[in-house]
Amino acid sequence: MHCATISEQKQSKNLSMEEVTLIKQCIDGNPRAQKALFDMFAPKMLSVCMRYVKDKMRAEDVLQDALVKIYSKLPEYKFEGVFEGWIRRIVVNTCLDQLRKDQKFLKEIQVEEVSYRIEQHEFIAEKLMADDLMKLIQSMPDGYRVVFNMFAIEGFSHQEIAKELGVTESTSKSQYLRARAYLKDRIEKR
Repeated sequence: MHCATISEQKQSKNLSMEEVTLIKQCIDGNPRAQKALFDMFAPKMLSVCMRYVKDKMRAEDVLQDALVKIYSKLPEYKFEGVFEGWIRRIVVNTCLDQLRKDQKFLKEIQVEEVSYRIEQHEFIAEKLMADDLMKLIQSMPDGYRVVFNMFAIEGFSHQEIAKELGVTESTSKSQYLRARAYLKDRIEKR
């Protein structure tokens, strides 16, 4: 009788054998496996990049940088958790690195200074087509867009955002509130 190792048990709970094989082949430098991994994740991850970077060509460049990091960090992947989540985290961090390099976002603004007032009722995003919502998110000022993506879409806490971006928690909160007000205003104008 074959007893599975703890590592094999973890692998089988989180990843299919096809994914495990593909990852191991990528680690071994198999170009076909690397292409298959690219084909599997690039479209989704490009849409993640597009939420952070307005220009499609720049987003594609950021994705390429992220893919280089993913391939180089594959040997560090512990076959735990959702593989796509691991990839997404690298892509988001690469987007944030690019935004830091551009130095175009997030000025220190206190929550009390927020000039927009957000009403109690939530706006209904379901009425918008996904492309329309993406265009609205891309039209946001950089600071709003980054924090909105990290908080509302990626699920970071304001504390994590503050640490990742090197700002205060109140800045993260105010940028998020402004982003919501910005979206609400644009949606109501439609």
